[in-house]
Amino acid sequence: MTEIAKTAPAARGLLPLPLAAARALILTGGIATAASAFLAWTWTSEFPGNLTINGYPGGLQWLTFTAGVLTALFALAAYGIKGLGWLLPAKNNAPLFLSALAGFAVTWYAVIAISVELGGLVNLEPGGYIAALASLLPVLGALSLPEQLGDDTKENLKAYITKAEKIPAPQPLAPWAERLVITVVTALGLGVFTYGIDTEYGELFIGYLLVVAFSMWALHTAGLLDRLSRLTAHHRGFTLLMGFLAAIAFPFTQTNDHYTNIGVNILIFATVALGLNIVVGLAGLLDLGYVAFLGVGAYTAALVSGSEFSRFSGVQFPFWASALTGAAASLVFGVLIGAPTLRLRGDYLAIVTLGFGEIFRIAVNNMDGDSGPDITNGPNGIPSIPDINLFGLNLGEANDIGGITLGRFANYYLLMVVIMAIIVLVYTRAADSRIGRSWIAIREDETAATAMGINGFRVKLIAFALGATLAGLAGTVFAHVTYSVVPNPYQFAGAAPPNSAFLLAAVVLGGMGTVAGPLLGAALLYLLPEKLVFLQEKSLLAFGIALILLMRFRPEGVIANRRRQLEFHETGQTDVPDTTTLTDEPAVTTKAGA
Repeated sequence: MTEIAKTAPAARGLLPLPLAAARALILTGGIATAASAFLAWTWTSEFPGNLTINGYPGGLQWLTFTAGVLTALFALAAYGIKGLGWLLPAKNNAPLFLSALAGFAVTWYAVIAISVELGGLVNLEPGGYIAALASLLPVLGALSLPEQLGDDTKENLKAYITKAEKIPAPQPLAPWAERLVITVVTALGLGVFTYGIDTEYGELFIGYLLVVAFSMWALHTAGLLDRLSRLTAHHRGFTLLMGFLAAIAFPFTQTNDHYTNIGVNILIFATVALGLNIVVGLAGLLDLGYVAFLGVGAYTAALVSGSEFSRFSGVQFPFWASALTGAAASLVFGVLIGAPTLRLRGDYLAIVTLGFGEIFRIAVNNMDGDSGPDITNGPNGIPSIPDINLFGLNLGEANDIGGITLGRFANYYLLMVVIMAIIVLVYTRAADSRIGRSWIAIREDETAATAMGINGFRVKLIAFALGATLAGLAGTVFAHVTYSVVPNPYQFAGAAPPNSAFLLAAVVLGGMGTVAGPLLGAALLYLLPEKLVFLQEKSLLAFGIALILLMRFRPEGVIANRRRQLEFHETGQTDVPDTTTLTDEPAVTTKAGA
Protein backbone atom coordinates (compact mmCIF):
# COMPACT_ATOMS: atom_id res chain seq x y z
CA MET A 1 0.00 0.00 0.00
CA THR A 2 2.96 2.29 0.62
CA GLU A 3 4.17 1.64 -2.92
CA ILE A 4 0.80 2.65 -4.30
CA ALA A 5 0.87 5.90 -2.36
CA LYS A 6 4.33 6.74 -3.72
CA THR A 7 3.66 5.88 -7.35
CA ALA A 8 0.25 7.48 -7.62
CA PRO A 9 0.07 10.52 -5.32
CA ALA A 10 -2.63 12.16 -7.44
CA ALA A 11 -5.00 9.24 -7.18
CA ARG A 12 -7.84 9.52 -4.68
CA GLY A 13 -10.15 7.13 -2.95
CA LEU A 14 -13.92 7.38 -3.04
CA LEU A 15 -13.92 9.09 0.37
CA PRO A 16 -11.74 12.15 1.14
CA LEU A 17 -9.80 10.80 4.14
CA PRO A 18 -6.00 11.17 4.40
CA LEU A 19 -4.02 8.02 3.69
CA ALA A 20 -2.74 7.69 7.26
CA ALA A 21 -6.25 8.06 8.67
CA ALA A 22 -7.65 5.50 6.21
CA ARG A 23 -5.00 2.94 7.12
CA ALA A 24 -5.54 3.49 10.84
CA LEU A 25 -9.32 3.23 10.38
CA ILE A 26 -9.03 -0.15 8.68
CA LEU A 27 -6.74 -1.61 11.34
CA THR A 28 -8.69 -0.15 14.26
CA GLY A 29 -12.02 -1.17 12.71
CA GLY A 30 -10.85 -4.73 12.07
CA ILE A 31 -9.67 -5.14 15.67
CA ALA A 32 -12.84 -3.50 17.02
CA THR A 33 -15.02 -5.74 14.85
CA ALA A 34 -13.32 -8.86 16.22
CA ALA A 35 -13.54 -7.54 19.79
CA SER A 36 -17.25 -6.67 19.47
CA ALA A 37 -18.00 -10.38 19.05
CA PHE A 38 -17.25 -10.77 22.77
CA LEU A 39 -20.11 -8.43 23.74
CA ALA A 40 -23.78 -9.32 24.17
CA TRP A 41 -25.79 -8.32 21.10
CA THR A 42 -29.27 -9.06 22.43
CA TRP A 43 -30.86 -9.62 25.81
CA THR A 44 -32.95 -12.69 24.94
CA SER A 45 -31.96 -16.19 23.88
CA GLU A 46 -34.94 -16.42 21.51
CA PHE A 47 -32.65 -15.50 18.65
CA PRO A 48 -30.63 -18.62 17.76
CA GLY A 49 -26.97 -18.78 18.69
CA ASN A 50 -27.25 -17.35 22.23
CA LEU A 51 -25.83 -13.88 21.61
CA THR A 52 -26.56 -12.78 25.18
CA ILE A 53 -23.21 -13.62 26.80
CA ASN A 54 -20.44 -11.09 27.47
CA GLY A 55 -16.94 -12.47 27.10
CA TYR A 56 -17.67 -15.42 24.79
CA PRO A 57 -18.88 -15.30 21.17
CA GLY A 58 -21.74 -17.45 19.96
CA GLY A 59 -23.37 -18.24 16.63
CA LEU A 60 -23.00 -15.39 14.17
CA GLN A 61 -20.54 -13.63 16.47
CA TRP A 62 -17.87 -16.19 15.60
CA LEU A 63 -18.23 -15.24 11.94
CA THR A 64 -17.90 -11.55 12.79
CA PHE A 65 -14.80 -12.36 14.80
CA THR A 66 -13.26 -14.28 11.89
CA ALA A 67 -13.93 -11.49 9.40
CA GLY A 68 -12.51 -8.88 11.79
CA VAL A 69 -9.30 -10.87 12.30
CA LEU A 70 -8.88 -11.30 8.53
CA THR A 71 -9.36 -7.56 7.99
CA ALA A 72 -6.80 -6.74 10.68
CA LEU A 73 -4.28 -9.17 9.14
CA PHE A 74 -4.65 -7.57 5.71
CA ALA A 75 -4.26 -4.13 7.30
CA LEU A 76 -1.06 -5.19 9.09
CA ALA A 77 0.26 -6.63 5.82
CA ALA A 78 -0.45 -3.30 4.14
CA TYR A 79 1.57 -1.59 6.89
CA GLY A 80 4.49 -3.79 5.88
CA ILE A 81 4.65 -5.83 9.08
CA LYS A 82 7.40 -8.41 8.70
CA GLY A 83 6.10 -11.91 8.11
CA LEU A 84 2.72 -10.82 6.70
CA GLY A 85 3.82 -9.41 3.34
CA TRP A 86 2.82 -12.64 1.59
CA LEU A 87 -0.83 -11.76 2.26
CA LEU A 88 -0.65 -8.83 -0.19
CA PRO A 89 1.74 -9.84 -2.96
CA ALA A 90 0.35 -7.22 -5.39
CA LYS A 91 0.21 -4.39 -2.79
CA ASN A 92 -3.38 -3.64 -3.85
CA ASN A 93 -6.30 -2.42 -1.79
CA ALA A 94 -9.10 -4.72 -3.02
CA PRO A 95 -8.42 -7.42 -0.36
CA LEU A 96 -8.74 -4.84 2.42
CA PHE A 97 -12.08 -3.60 1.12
CA LEU A 98 -13.53 -7.07 0.52
CA SER A 99 -12.43 -8.49 3.88
CA ALA A 100 -13.90 -5.42 5.58
CA LEU A 101 -17.07 -5.97 3.58
CA ALA A 102 -17.24 -9.54 4.91
CA GLY A 103 -17.33 -8.30 8.51
CA PHE A 104 -19.77 -5.53 7.65
CA ALA A 105 -22.14 -7.89 5.80
CA VAL A 106 -22.34 -10.60 8.46
CA THR A 107 -22.58 -8.12 11.36
CA TRP A 108 -25.27 -5.97 9.85
CA TYR A 109 -27.14 -9.06 8.71
CA ALA A 110 -27.13 -10.32 12.32
CA VAL A 111 -28.28 -6.96 13.70
CA ILE A 112 -31.09 -6.66 11.15
CA ALA A 113 -32.15 -10.29 11.67
CA ILE A 114 -32.35 -9.75 15.44
CA SER A 115 -34.47 -6.64 14.96
CA VAL A 116 -36.82 -8.26 12.44
CA GLU A 117 -37.28 -11.62 14.17
CA LEU A 118 -37.63 -10.24 17.69
CA GLY A 119 -39.69 -7.18 16.81
CA GLY A 120 -37.56 -4.05 16.71
CA LEU A 121 -34.25 -2.41 17.59
CA VAL A 122 -35.25 -2.42 21.24
CA ASN A 123 -34.08 -6.05 21.38
CA LEU A 124 -30.48 -5.02 20.71
CA GLU A 125 -28.01 -4.68 23.54
CA PRO A 126 -25.32 -1.93 23.36
CA GLY A 127 -22.91 -4.58 22.06
CA GLY A 128 -25.02 -4.92 18.92
CA TYR A 129 -24.76 -1.21 18.17
CA ILE A 130 -21.02 -1.25 18.87
CA ALA A 131 -20.55 -4.19 16.51
CA ALA A 132 -22.51 -2.47 13.74
CA LEU A 133 -20.46 0.73 14.08
CA ALA A 134 -17.15 -1.13 14.39
CA SER A 135 -17.78 -3.17 11.22
CA LEU A 136 -18.54 0.02 9.29
CA LEU A 137 -15.20 1.67 10.12
CA PRO A 138 -12.89 -0.55 8.00
CA VAL A 139 -15.25 -0.25 5.02
CA LEU A 140 -15.02 3.55 5.18
CA GLY A 141 -11.28 3.34 5.60
CA ALA A 142 -10.85 1.02 2.60
CA LEU A 143 -12.97 3.31 0.41
CA SER A 144 -10.60 6.16 1.30
CA LEU A 145 -7.49 4.39 0.01
CA PRO A 146 -6.02 5.69 -3.25
CA GLU A 147 -5.85 3.46 -6.31
CA GLN A 148 -3.66 3.40 -9.37
CA LEU A 149 -6.53 3.16 -11.84
CA GLY A 150 -7.05 6.93 -12.05
CA ASP A 151 -9.25 9.54 -10.52
CA ASP A 152 -12.47 8.53 -12.25
CA THR A 153 -15.01 7.25 -9.70
CA LYS A 154 -16.17 4.34 -11.86
CA GLU A 155 -12.61 3.12 -12.37
CA ASN A 156 -11.83 3.46 -8.69
CA LEU A 157 -14.91 1.48 -7.70
CA LYS A 158 -13.85 -1.33 -10.02
CA ALA A 159 -10.40 -1.36 -8.47
CA TYR A 160 -11.87 -2.24 -5.06
CA ILE A 161 -13.27 -5.55 -6.32
CA THR A 162 -10.81 -6.70 -8.99
CA LYS A 163 -7.39 -8.30 -8.93
CA ALA A 164 -4.27 -6.26 -9.58
CA GLU A 165 -2.89 -6.21 -13.11
CA LYS A 166 0.54 -7.51 -12.14
CA ILE A 167 1.28 -9.90 -9.32
CA PRO A 168 4.97 -10.50 -8.59
CA ALA A 169 6.21 -14.06 -8.82
CA PRO A 170 6.48 -15.71 -5.38
CA GLN A 171 9.80 -16.57 -3.80
CA PRO A 172 10.67 -20.20 -4.55
CA LEU A 173 10.04 -22.63 -1.71
CA ALA A 174 11.54 -25.98 -0.93
CA PRO A 175 9.36 -28.90 -2.12
CA TRP A 176 8.61 -29.93 1.47
CA ALA A 177 7.48 -26.38 2.27
CA GLU A 178 5.15 -26.33 -0.74
CA ARG A 179 3.64 -29.63 0.38
CA LEU A 180 3.24 -28.22 3.88
CA VAL A 181 1.31 -25.24 2.48
CA ILE A 182 -0.99 -27.60 0.56
CA THR A 183 -1.53 -29.68 3.70
CA VAL A 184 -2.41 -26.64 5.82
CA VAL A 185 -4.79 -25.27 3.18
CA THR A 186 -6.47 -28.68 2.87
CA ALA A 187 -7.00 -28.83 6.63
CA LEU A 188 -8.46 -25.31 6.63
CA GLY A 189 -10.72 -26.24 3.72
CA LEU A 190 -12.00 -29.28 5.60
CA GLY A 191 -12.70 -27.11 8.63
CA VAL A 192 -14.59 -24.51 6.60
CA PHE A 193 -16.63 -27.17 4.77
CA THR A 194 -17.43 -29.01 8.00
CA TYR A 195 -18.55 -25.78 9.66
CA GLY A 196 -20.90 -25.04 6.76
CA ILE A 197 -22.54 -28.47 6.87
CA ASP A 198 -22.85 -28.38 10.66
CA THR A 199 -24.67 -25.03 10.79
CA GLU A 200 -27.79 -25.70 12.83
CA TYR A 201 -30.05 -22.89 11.63
CA GLY A 202 -30.60 -20.84 8.51
CA GLU A 203 -29.40 -17.49 9.87
CA LEU A 204 -26.00 -18.97 10.72
CA PHE A 205 -25.71 -20.56 7.28
CA ILE A 206 -26.44 -17.24 5.53
CA GLY A 207 -23.81 -15.52 7.66
CA TYR A 208 -21.40 -18.35 6.81
CA LEU A 209 -22.03 -17.84 3.08
CA LEU A 210 -21.45 -14.08 3.37
CA VAL A 211 -18.12 -14.46 5.17
CA VAL A 212 -16.86 -17.28 2.93
CA ALA A 213 -17.89 -15.52 -0.29
CA PHE A 214 -16.28 -12.16 0.54
CA SER A 215 -13.21 -13.75 2.14
CA MET A 216 -12.53 -15.97 -0.87
CA TRP A 217 -13.07 -12.95 -3.12
CA ALA A 218 -10.51 -11.05 -1.04
CA LEU A 219 -7.99 -13.89 -1.30
CA HIS A 220 -8.58 -14.01 -5.06
CA THR A 221 -7.97 -10.29 -5.56
CA ALA A 222 -4.83 -10.55 -3.44
CA GLY A 223 -3.49 -13.17 -5.86
CA LEU A 224 -3.21 -15.85 -3.17
CA LEU A 225 -5.55 -18.28 -4.91
CA ASP A 226 -3.49 -18.08 -8.09
CA ARG A 227 -0.35 -18.83 -6.13
CA LEU A 228 -2.07 -21.79 -4.50
CA SER A 229 -3.21 -23.01 -7.92
CA ARG A 230 0.36 -23.00 -9.13
CA LEU A 231 1.44 -25.01 -6.11
CA THR A 232 -1.27 -27.61 -6.64
CA ALA A 233 -0.39 -27.81 -10.33
CA HIS A 234 3.23 -28.57 -9.46
CA HIS A 235 2.15 -31.19 -6.90
CA ARG A 236 -1.02 -32.53 -8.50
CA GLY A 237 -0.63 -36.07 -7.16
CA PHE A 238 0.05 -34.87 -3.62
CA THR A 239 -2.92 -32.47 -3.81
CA LEU A 240 -5.27 -35.28 -4.87
CA LEU A 241 -3.94 -37.44 -2.03
CA MET A 242 -4.55 -34.70 0.54
CA GLY A 243 -8.04 -34.10 -0.82
CA PHE A 244 -8.76 -37.82 -0.54
CA LEU A 245 -7.50 -37.93 3.06
CA ALA A 246 -9.56 -34.84 3.96
CA ALA A 247 -12.67 -36.49 2.52
CA ILE A 248 -12.02 -39.63 4.58
CA ALA A 249 -11.57 -37.53 7.72
CA PHE A 250 -14.96 -35.80 7.36
CA PRO A 251 -17.22 -38.45 9.01
CA PHE A 252 -14.82 -38.64 11.97
CA THR A 253 -15.58 -34.97 12.67
CA GLN A 254 -19.35 -35.51 12.86
CA THR A 255 -21.47 -36.32 15.89
CA ASN A 256 -24.81 -36.08 14.06
CA ASP A 257 -25.60 -38.73 11.44
CA HIS A 258 -27.89 -36.26 9.65
CA TYR A 259 -24.93 -34.15 8.57
CA THR A 260 -23.11 -37.26 7.38
CA ASN A 261 -26.21 -38.08 5.32
CA ILE A 262 -25.85 -34.66 3.69
CA GLY A 263 -22.25 -35.54 2.89
CA VAL A 264 -23.30 -38.85 1.30
CA ASN A 265 -25.86 -37.17 -0.96
CA ILE A 266 -23.39 -34.46 -1.94
CA LEU A 267 -20.86 -37.11 -2.98
CA ILE A 268 -23.45 -39.09 -4.95
CA PHE A 269 -24.69 -36.06 -6.87
CA ALA A 270 -21.14 -34.75 -7.30
CA THR A 271 -20.16 -38.10 -8.81
CA VAL A 272 -23.03 -37.90 -11.29
CA ALA A 273 -22.18 -34.26 -12.05
CA LEU A 274 -18.58 -35.26 -12.76
CA GLY A 275 -19.84 -37.79 -15.29
CA LEU A 276 -22.01 -35.10 -16.86
CA ASN A 277 -18.93 -32.88 -16.95
CA ILE A 278 -17.39 -35.29 -19.46
CA VAL A 279 -20.38 -34.85 -21.75
CA VAL A 280 -20.92 -31.11 -21.27
CA GLY A 281 -17.60 -29.75 -20.03
CA LEU A 282 -15.16 -31.70 -22.19
CA ALA A 283 -17.14 -32.78 -25.25
CA GLY A 284 -19.52 -29.79 -25.32
CA LEU A 285 -22.72 -31.87 -25.67
CA LEU A 286 -25.78 -30.38 -23.97
CA ASP A 287 -27.57 -33.30 -22.27
CA LEU A 288 -30.86 -32.36 -20.58
CA GLY A 289 -31.90 -35.91 -19.69
CA TYR A 290 -28.75 -37.08 -17.98
CA VAL A 291 -30.48 -37.93 -14.69
CA ALA A 292 -32.12 -40.87 -16.48
CA PHE A 293 -28.78 -42.72 -16.44
CA LEU A 294 -28.68 -42.32 -12.66
CA GLY A 295 -32.17 -43.83 -12.63
CA VAL A 296 -31.11 -46.75 -14.84
CA GLY A 297 -28.31 -47.61 -12.42
CA ALA A 298 -30.58 -47.23 -9.38
CA TYR A 299 -33.39 -49.36 -10.80
CA THR A 300 -30.96 -52.02 -11.99
CA ALA A 301 -29.40 -52.27 -8.53
CA ALA A 302 -32.85 -52.38 -6.93
CA LEU A 303 -33.99 -55.24 -9.19
CA VAL A 304 -30.98 -57.44 -8.30
CA SER A 305 -30.69 -56.41 -4.65
CA GLY A 306 -32.92 -59.12 -3.20
CA SER A 307 -35.75 -56.77 -2.26
CA GLU A 308 -39.02 -58.62 -1.69
CA PHE A 309 -40.75 -56.07 -3.91
CA SER A 310 -38.38 -56.63 -6.83
CA ARG A 311 -39.65 -58.44 -9.91
CA PHE A 312 -36.65 -60.71 -9.45
CA SER A 313 -36.95 -61.08 -5.67
CA GLY A 314 -35.06 -64.36 -5.68
CA VAL A 315 -31.96 -62.70 -7.16
CA GLN A 316 -29.47 -61.00 -4.85
CA PHE A 317 -26.14 -59.96 -6.34
CA PRO A 318 -23.18 -59.02 -4.17
CA PHE A 319 -22.52 -55.30 -4.29
CA TRP A 320 -19.59 -55.47 -6.71
CA ALA A 321 -21.74 -57.43 -9.17
CA SER A 322 -24.70 -55.10 -8.61
CA ALA A 323 -22.51 -52.04 -9.24
CA LEU A 324 -21.07 -53.52 -12.42
CA THR A 325 -24.55 -54.50 -13.61
CA GLY A 326 -25.94 -51.01 -12.98
CA ALA A 327 -22.96 -49.36 -14.72
CA ALA A 328 -23.24 -51.77 -17.66
CA ALA A 329 -26.98 -51.14 -18.02
CA SER A 330 -26.39 -47.38 -18.10
CA LEU A 331 -23.61 -47.92 -20.64
CA VAL A 332 -25.96 -49.85 -22.90
CA PHE A 333 -28.64 -47.18 -22.65
CA GLY A 334 -26.02 -44.50 -23.31
CA VAL A 335 -24.96 -46.22 -26.51
CA LEU A 336 -28.53 -46.96 -27.59
CA ILE A 337 -29.60 -43.35 -27.08
CA GLY A 338 -26.39 -41.78 -28.33
CA ALA A 339 -25.93 -43.80 -31.51
CA PRO A 340 -28.98 -42.42 -33.36
CA THR A 341 -28.95 -38.93 -31.84
CA LEU A 342 -25.32 -37.74 -31.61
CA ARG A 343 -25.27 -36.75 -35.26
CA LEU A 344 -27.42 -33.83 -34.12
CA ARG A 345 -25.91 -30.65 -32.69
CA GLY A 346 -26.79 -27.84 -30.33
CA ASP A 347 -30.44 -27.28 -29.49
CA TYR A 348 -31.58 -30.31 -31.48
CA LEU A 349 -29.43 -32.65 -29.40
CA ALA A 350 -30.63 -30.96 -26.20
CA ILE A 351 -34.28 -31.53 -27.16
CA VAL A 352 -33.67 -35.20 -27.97
CA THR A 353 -31.88 -35.85 -24.66
CA LEU A 354 -34.66 -34.03 -22.81
CA GLY A 355 -37.13 -36.35 -24.49
CA PHE A 356 -35.13 -39.40 -23.43
CA GLY A 357 -35.20 -38.28 -19.81
CA GLU A 358 -38.98 -37.90 -19.89
CA ILE A 359 -39.42 -41.21 -21.71
CA PHE A 360 -37.44 -43.00 -19.02
CA ARG A 361 -39.52 -41.54 -16.19
CA ILE A 362 -42.81 -42.28 -17.93
CA ALA A 363 -41.67 -45.78 -18.88
CA VAL A 364 -40.69 -46.85 -15.34
CA ASN A 365 -43.90 -45.25 -14.07
CA ASN A 366 -45.98 -47.41 -16.43
CA MET A 367 -44.16 -50.72 -15.89
CA ASP A 368 -46.57 -51.74 -13.14
CA GLY A 369 -48.25 -54.77 -14.71
CA ASP A 370 -51.33 -52.80 -15.81
CA SER A 371 -50.11 -50.05 -18.15
CA GLY A 372 -47.10 -52.12 -19.19
CA PRO A 373 -44.98 -55.10 -18.17
CA ASP A 374 -44.56 -55.79 -14.47
CA ILE A 375 -40.94 -54.78 -13.91
CA THR A 376 -40.56 -51.59 -11.87
CA ASN A 377 -43.75 -51.71 -9.75
CA GLY A 378 -44.92 -48.47 -11.36
CA PRO A 379 -45.31 -45.32 -9.24
CA ASN A 380 -44.83 -47.32 -6.02
CA GLY A 381 -41.26 -48.06 -7.01
CA ILE A 382 -39.12 -50.73 -5.39
CA PRO A 383 -38.88 -50.28 -1.59
CA SER A 384 -37.12 -52.28 1.12
CA ILE A 385 -33.77 -52.38 -0.65
CA PRO A 386 -31.35 -54.07 1.77
CA ASP A 387 -28.12 -52.45 2.93
CA ILE A 388 -24.88 -53.28 1.17
CA ASN A 389 -22.79 -56.10 2.58
CA LEU A 390 -19.19 -55.53 1.60
CA PHE A 391 -16.42 -57.96 2.59
CA GLY A 392 -18.61 -59.28 5.38
CA LEU A 393 -19.32 -55.77 6.70
CA ASN A 394 -22.95 -54.62 6.77
CA LEU A 395 -22.92 -50.91 5.91
CA GLY A 396 -26.29 -50.47 7.60
CA GLU A 397 -24.83 -51.16 11.04
CA ALA A 398 -22.77 -48.81 13.18
CA ASN A 399 -19.08 -49.61 13.58
CA ASP A 400 -16.43 -48.41 16.03
CA ILE A 401 -13.11 -47.23 14.61
CA GLY A 402 -10.55 -45.90 17.05
CA GLY A 403 -13.22 -45.22 19.64
CA ILE A 404 -15.33 -43.25 17.17
CA THR A 405 -18.72 -44.68 16.21
CA LEU A 406 -19.49 -44.49 12.50
CA GLY A 407 -23.20 -44.83 11.71
CA ARG A 408 -24.93 -46.09 8.59
CA PHE A 409 -24.46 -42.90 6.57
CA ALA A 410 -20.81 -42.65 7.55
CA ASN A 411 -20.24 -46.14 6.13
CA TYR A 412 -21.91 -45.20 2.87
CA TYR A 413 -19.98 -41.94 2.82
CA LEU A 414 -16.64 -43.76 3.00
CA LEU A 415 -17.80 -46.11 0.23
CA MET A 416 -18.66 -43.10 -1.94
CA VAL A 417 -15.25 -41.58 -1.24
CA VAL A 418 -13.63 -44.69 -2.72
CA ILE A 419 -15.97 -44.61 -5.73
CA MET A 420 -15.35 -40.88 -6.15
CA ALA A 421 -11.58 -41.50 -6.13
CA ILE A 422 -12.01 -44.09 -8.89
CA ILE A 423 -14.18 -41.76 -10.96
CA VAL A 424 -11.77 -38.83 -10.53
CA LEU A 425 -8.96 -41.10 -11.70
CA VAL A 426 -10.99 -42.18 -14.73
CA TYR A 427 -11.92 -38.57 -15.50
CA THR A 428 -8.39 -37.19 -15.26
CA ARG A 429 -6.86 -40.03 -17.25
CA ALA A 430 -9.51 -39.71 -19.93
CA ALA A 431 -9.14 -35.92 -20.11
CA ASP A 432 -5.36 -36.18 -20.47
CA SER A 433 -5.54 -38.91 -23.09
CA ARG A 434 -5.77 -38.75 -26.86
CA ILE A 435 -9.54 -39.13 -26.69
CA GLY A 436 -9.71 -36.28 -24.14
CA ARG A 437 -7.93 -33.96 -26.54
CA SER A 438 -10.37 -35.00 -29.22
CA TRP A 439 -13.30 -34.13 -26.92
CA ILE A 440 -11.87 -30.67 -26.36
CA ALA A 441 -11.30 -30.17 -30.08
CA ILE A 442 -14.90 -31.20 -30.80
CA ARG A 443 -16.15 -28.82 -28.12
CA GLU A 444 -14.18 -25.87 -29.46
CA ASP A 445 -15.05 -26.36 -33.14
CA GLU A 446 -16.52 -29.64 -34.37
CA THR A 447 -16.23 -28.68 -38.04
CA ALA A 448 -12.54 -27.84 -37.73
CA ALA A 449 -11.84 -30.95 -35.66
CA THR A 450 -13.56 -33.16 -38.24
CA ALA A 451 -11.58 -31.50 -41.01
CA MET A 452 -8.39 -32.39 -39.12
CA GLY A 453 -9.30 -36.09 -39.17
CA ILE A 454 -11.16 -36.58 -35.87
CA ASN A 455 -14.11 -38.96 -36.08
CA GLY A 456 -16.62 -36.69 -34.38
CA PHE A 457 -19.42 -39.23 -34.06
CA ARG A 458 -17.22 -41.90 -32.47
CA VAL A 459 -15.60 -39.43 -30.08
CA LYS A 460 -18.94 -38.03 -28.93
CA LEU A 461 -20.42 -41.53 -28.51
CA ILE A 462 -17.52 -42.51 -26.24
CA ALA A 463 -18.10 -39.40 -24.11
CA PHE A 464 -21.83 -40.11 -23.92
CA ALA A 465 -21.26 -43.76 -22.98
CA LEU A 466 -18.58 -43.01 -20.37
CA GLY A 467 -20.69 -40.30 -18.75
CA ALA A 468 -23.68 -42.65 -18.60
CA THR A 469 -21.57 -45.39 -17.04
CA LEU A 470 -20.36 -43.14 -14.22
CA ALA A 471 -23.91 -42.00 -13.50
CA GLY A 472 -25.12 -45.60 -13.39
CA LEU A 473 -22.36 -46.52 -10.95
CA ALA A 474 -23.42 -43.74 -8.59
CA GLY A 475 -27.05 -44.81 -9.01
CA THR A 476 -26.33 -48.27 -7.60
CA VAL A 477 -25.20 -46.73 -4.29
CA PHE A 478 -28.03 -44.18 -4.34
CA ALA A 479 -30.61 -46.98 -4.40
CA HIS A 480 -29.18 -48.57 -1.25
CA VAL A 481 -28.77 -45.28 0.61
CA THR A 482 -32.40 -44.24 0.06
CA TYR A 483 -33.80 -47.77 0.66
CA SER A 484 -36.11 -47.37 -2.36
CA VAL A 485 -36.35 -46.09 -5.92
CA VAL A 486 -39.41 -44.30 -7.36
CA PRO A 487 -39.91 -42.58 -10.75
CA ASN A 488 -40.63 -39.02 -9.59
CA PRO A 489 -37.06 -37.75 -8.88
CA TYR A 490 -35.80 -38.65 -12.36
CA GLN A 491 -37.08 -35.66 -14.29
CA PHE A 492 -35.67 -32.52 -15.84
CA ALA A 493 -36.57 -30.18 -12.98
CA GLY A 494 -38.04 -30.76 -9.56
CA ALA A 495 -38.31 -29.43 -6.05
CA ALA A 496 -35.39 -31.53 -4.84
CA PRO A 497 -32.42 -33.32 -6.40
CA PRO A 498 -31.70 -35.46 -8.25
CA ASN A 499 -32.89 -33.90 -11.50
CA SER A 500 -31.19 -32.95 -14.74
CA ALA A 501 -31.44 -29.20 -14.10
CA PHE A 502 -29.70 -29.62 -10.74
CA LEU A 503 -26.86 -31.64 -12.26
CA LEU A 504 -26.38 -29.27 -15.18
CA ALA A 505 -26.36 -26.26 -12.85
CA ALA A 506 -23.76 -27.97 -10.65
CA VAL A 507 -21.44 -28.39 -13.65
CA VAL A 508 -21.95 -24.89 -15.07
CA LEU A 509 -21.76 -23.01 -11.77
CA GLY A 510 -18.95 -25.07 -10.34
CA GLY A 511 -16.80 -24.81 -13.45
CA MET A 512 -17.07 -26.78 -16.69
CA GLY A 513 -14.09 -28.89 -17.66
CA THR A 514 -12.60 -29.09 -14.15
CA VAL A 515 -12.55 -31.80 -11.52
CA ALA A 516 -13.25 -29.68 -8.43
CA GLY A 517 -15.91 -27.52 -10.12
CA PRO A 518 -18.77 -30.06 -10.24
CA LEU A 519 -17.91 -31.19 -6.70
CA LEU A 520 -18.21 -27.64 -5.38
CA GLY A 521 -21.28 -26.94 -7.51
CA ALA A 522 -23.10 -30.03 -6.25
CA ALA A 523 -22.20 -29.18 -2.64
CA LEU A 524 -23.51 -25.61 -2.94
CA LEU A 525 -26.69 -26.52 -4.79
CA TYR A 526 -27.53 -29.29 -2.34
CA LEU A 527 -26.73 -27.29 0.79
CA LEU A 528 -28.64 -24.14 -0.19
CA PRO A 529 -32.16 -25.70 -0.22
CA GLU A 530 -31.23 -27.85 2.78
CA LYS A 531 -30.13 -24.90 4.92
CA LEU A 532 -32.53 -22.21 3.68
CA VAL A 533 -35.72 -24.03 4.62
CA PHE A 534 -36.65 -21.18 6.98
CA LEU A 535 -37.12 -18.90 3.96
CA GLN A 536 -39.90 -21.24 2.76
CA GLU A 537 -41.26 -20.02 -0.58
CA LYS A 538 -38.69 -17.20 -0.70
CA SER A 539 -35.80 -19.70 -0.84
CA LEU A 540 -36.19 -20.13 -4.60
CA LEU A 541 -36.09 -16.33 -5.02
CA ALA A 542 -32.88 -16.09 -2.99
CA PHE A 543 -31.42 -19.02 -4.91
CA GLY A 544 -32.29 -17.40 -8.25
CA ILE A 545 -30.73 -14.08 -7.24
CA ALA A 546 -27.54 -15.87 -6.20
CA LEU A 547 -27.36 -17.65 -9.57
CA ILE A 548 -27.88 -14.41 -11.49
CA LEU A 549 -25.12 -12.65 -9.55
CA LEU A 550 -22.74 -15.55 -10.04
CA MET A 551 -23.40 -15.74 -13.77
CA ARG A 552 -22.94 -11.98 -14.06
CA PHE A 553 -19.64 -11.72 -12.22
CA ARG A 554 -18.21 -15.24 -12.68
CA PRO A 555 -19.68 -16.71 -15.90
CA GLU A 556 -16.88 -19.26 -16.22
CA GLY A 557 -17.86 -20.84 -12.89
CA VAL A 558 -16.52 -20.66 -9.36
CA ILE A 559 -13.54 -22.87 -10.17
CA ALA A 560 -12.70 -21.75 -13.67
CA ASN A 561 -11.16 -23.81 -16.41
CA ARG A 562 -8.32 -21.67 -17.77
CA ARG A 563 -9.34 -21.96 -21.39
CA ARG A 564 -12.96 -21.05 -20.62
CA GLN A 565 -11.70 -18.13 -18.53
CA LEU A 566 -9.95 -16.79 -21.61
CA GLU A 567 -13.19 -17.15 -23.59
CA PHE A 568 -15.18 -15.10 -21.06
CA HIS A 569 -12.70 -12.23 -20.77
CA GLU A 570 -11.53 -9.76 -23.36
CA THR A 571 -7.96 -9.66 -24.63
CA GLY A 572 -5.76 -7.77 -22.22
CA GLN A 573 -7.59 -8.95 -19.13
CA THR A 574 -5.41 -10.17 -16.30
CA ASP A 575 -7.68 -12.59 -14.48
CA VAL A 576 -6.01 -15.62 -16.02
CA PRO A 577 -2.76 -17.03 -14.62
CA ASP A 578 0.02 -18.31 -16.81
CA THR A 579 -1.48 -21.34 -18.54
CA THR A 580 1.93 -22.87 -19.07
CA THR A 581 2.26 -23.51 -15.35
CA LEU A 582 -1.35 -24.29 -14.55
CA THR A 583 -3.86 -25.98 -16.77
CA ASP A 584 -7.04 -27.95 -16.28
CA GLU A 585 -6.93 -29.35 -19.80
CA PRO A 586 -4.20 -30.66 -22.02
CA ALA A 587 -3.24 -28.71 -25.09
CA VAL A 588 -5.49 -29.55 -28.02
CA THR A 589 -3.56 -31.58 -30.55
CA THR A 590 -5.08 -33.46 -33.41
CA LYS A 591 -3.94 -36.31 -35.53
CA ALA A 592 -5.47 -37.84 -38.57
CA GLY A 593 -7.61 -40.82 -37.66
CA ALA A 594 -8.10 -39.70 -34.03
